[in-house]
Amino acid sequence: MRLTVSREDDALYFRLDEADIVESEEVQPGVILDFDQNDRLVGIEILGISARVPPERLHMIQFETV
Repeated sequence: MRLTVSREDDALYFRLDEADIVESEEVQPGVILDFDQNDRLVGIEILGISARVPPERLHMIQFETV
């Protein structure tokens, strides 16, 4: 898994798998799901992340395993 925050693109991308992306679907404005050839979810992109998360919080990521 890989999480990327791009200030240049103002986007957050969460990649679950490195499989080739063959289809993308915008499920809500600015929220895009990427699927592989077997219709498995392999990535989630959130555009306009600075409007959704305060800028001072973009540098801090909390990871939990439960």
